[in-house]
Parts: sequence; C-alpha cells; structure tokens
Amino acid sequence: MSHSESDLKNLNRRQFLKTTTGLAVAGVGSAVFSSQASASASEEPVDWQSLNLTGGDEEFWREVRQQFILDKDSTYMNIGTTGSMPKPVLQAFHENNKTVAKYPWDMDGKFGGWPYVSEMVESVAAGFGAEPHEIILSRNTTDGMCSIINGLHFEPGDVILTTHHEHVAASSPLNVVKQRFGVEVVEVELPIYTGTESVSEQDYVKAFRRALNAYSNVKLIVFSHITYKTGTRLPAKKICKLAKKYSVPTLVDGAHTIGMMDLDFHDIDCDFYAGSGHKWQCGPGATGILYVRDNASRLDEYWPECENPLWYINSSLSHADYLGTQLQMQYIGNDHYPAKQALADSCKMWDEIGRDRIESRVLSLSKLCKNLLSKALPQALIFSPDVEGLDSGLTTFNPFPFNVSDGELLTEFRDRLREDYGYIIRTTDFKLYKDDAASTYALRISTHLFHNEKDVKGLVKAIEHLYAQMA
Repeated sequence: MSHSESDLKNLNRRQFLKTTTGLAVAGVGSAVFSSQASASASEEPVDWQSLNLTGGDEEFWREVRQQFILDKDSTYMNIGTTGSMPKPVLQAFHENNKTVAKYPWDMDGKFGGWPYVSEMVESVAAGFGAEPHEIILSRNTTDGMCSIINGLHFEPGDVILTTHHEHVAASSPLNVVKQRFGVEVVEVELPIYTGTESVSEQDYVKAFRRALNAYSNVKLIVFSHITYKTGTRLPAKKICKLAKKYSVPTLVDGAHTIGMMDLDFHDIDCDFYAGSGHKWQCGPGATGILYVRDNASRLDEYWPECENPLWYINSSLSHADYLGTQLQMQYIGNDHYPAKQALADSCKMWDEIGRDRIESRVLSLSKLCKNLLSKALPQALIFSPDVEGLDSGLTTFNPFPFNVSDGELLTEFRDRLREDYGYIIRTTDFKLYKDDAASTYALRISTHLFHNEKDVKGLVKAIEHLYAQMA
C-alpha cells in the first residue's frame, strides 16, 4: 500500500469516528462512565501493591474476600458456571446504568463526547499478553466461538479437529458448518484421568498429532484450554505449536481460563481465543473476551488460495475494511456499554492484584481440595489430574464409583449438600471414552480467589459426612 493510500484510510477512519454513527460504534468509556475506583466514594480504594508489600498472605486474601458480597449463609463454589462481581465493580456498574437511563438522548451533549470501547480494550489487553487491536469485548465464549467458526471460509471435504469433551459453545457452530458446508468434524479422544492412571501433557499432544497425520485436509483445530467436564487443562501452547507445523489455525475455548489463569495469548500463539467475562473474571453477564491474532493474518499464509478466509458475520461494519478487524468485530449495533466497562474494571482489578498471584492461589486451593478428597473418599473417582500443567481450579469427581451412570443420585447429593450444609457445587456428565454408550456423571467444585482453606476443608468434611449417609 502506498503512503498516500495509507493516509487516506487513516483519514477515513478518523472522519468515520467523528460522525454520529462513529460515536455509537465507540461506545462509552471511563471518561464518561464511573470506573471501579471513582465509583467507590464510600470506601477507600484498595492499594493492592502496598498491601502486597506490607500485609501477610492471609491478610492479603482476606482483603480480596472483603471485595465480594457473596451470601454469608452459604459457600458458593460453582464459579465455573458464573462468578460474582466485586463490590467496586458492581457499584460502578450500577451508577453507569443509571447514567444511561438518565441521559439516553443526549449522552454526547451531556458529557462532551463518547470515549471509545477501544479505550476499555487498551486498558486490559496487556493483562492478556495481547495488543489492543487483537482484543474484542464480546458477549460471552459462545459469541466468540460462533463468530469465528461460522465466519471462516470452509468448503466440502474440509476437516475440523476437535475433542469429545467440548462445550456446546463449540459443538453447536461446528454442527452448523458440518451441515452447511459439508465439513467433516473429527473428535479427538482425549486421555481421561480417573485417579489412578498417569497422564502427561505429551499424551494430549500425541492425540492431536495422530489425528493430524490421519487426515490430509485439516483446516482448523478447536479445543478447550480447560475442559468444563473434567477440569483438565490441556497444553494449549504445545498443541498450537504442533498445529503451526501443519499450517493449521487454532481456535481455543478459554471459558475457564479468563480470570483463573495468568494468560499470554502471544506466548500461546493461537490464532483465536474466546473466553467468558462472567465466570472466573467475575464481570457481568453477557461479557467476554475474544482474541484475534494480528487481524487473522496467518490465515492468508495457511489458506493462500482463499480470497477472504474470515467473514465478519457478526458485525455492523463488515463493509468497512479500512476500520480494521478489531473495530469491525467489536461493533454489533447498540451495545451494553456499562457491562463492557464493568468487565474492563474487573480485568483491571485482577491486573492490580496480580494474575500470576491469582492463578497460584486458585491452583493451591484446588490442589488442597483434591488431596483432601482422595484421603476422605479413597474409593472416589477424581477426573481432574493433580499434575502440574494439567491442573486447574476445577475438581470433578464421583464418590460412587459403581454408580457412575446414576445422574439422579448425584443430583440428590448436590442438592442435599446445598440444603443441609450450605455448599453450592454442580453436577456434570460426559463420555469417559468417545464410544461409550452411557454418560459418566460427576460433581464439580470450583475454587477461586475469594475462597480460603477453611472453605475447602469444610466442603470436603461435608461431602464425607453426606457420603456416609447416602452410601
């Protein structure tokens, strides 16, 4: 592109953003809305760096715990389904919703301009090891997965590799492209830990390598960074490195890593990464993070024969190429700007606490949970490996090893655990092996930054007590 052409595109973009439509695209940012810091006028904002230096570890995590309004009469341990907004984020979210309700007709006139959603993105992108132009604030994991899978250019005979433990966020759009374009969707059977076998990261890499060697026209690999069914963390970086050797793009379902793990998208080197804002990141509902590596430029290298490898199917600006991928995929008509700001605020709070520190805390509590469960219920099947690199904040288990297909029994166990003991977890089910006729049922525990050792010990003691009654 010539210098003059580049200048023209930049000028067009600036002119676009100055129009009324451009203001709607941009959305509301922190200069208009309250941020988590400014909204907490009734409380002094926590100086996490200072507390980290002067306070002990338990004092630090007690202060973290104080930031949440979770019901004191129960212990909520189902963050894998949905999290809880911290108090300052919740307060700012409330104030921002009031602002929109009070001035729906004249936000621009009232505040002198609409800062851009891209400003929110700029404030959080570095926390995920990404550039701002690579991050889209989406609605949830499913929104991101559907935007990419349904937007990629597939043709009959193309093969997509996925696993037999994917969420419907992946399996549903994969079914669409299978029916629509004649794509063959191949499920890679993952090694499943049950408490006795040894598993390693290399076992999962080998499973994908076998599939890549078995099929000659693989166009995409789709897998969960952490499987929601068993809580196994797949070696995403190694799988993506393998895919690069075969010139195959990768789409990672990160529903359970955003807010739990200390992520670096550039280091993982995937092509796309879709995650949730309302689970472990503790943002509001209908928020998510979508990462598109370098404007999806690697698709041109992998699919040189394809004129347009990625269609912006979920966009109001698919025609405006000069705006760039981030803005084209970000703008989908009128948005829930207070929710986007709340997600950004939650992300900034995580960055201040330290994402590496949060990951360490989550994995430490999860490890304690697994160890205590194995001692209290030695007969139980624990499907979440306590192996470095494969571990996560999810612990999936079944205390009744001879009744793994009895979903009603585990539903009763879950409900009684909540009603009689005040601990809230969830049930799940999955095929232990891809060709199993019946599903295996399990219970799933989530340990997060607002929990402590007392919560974990109390939960395991309650599980042990309830099992003695129901066995």
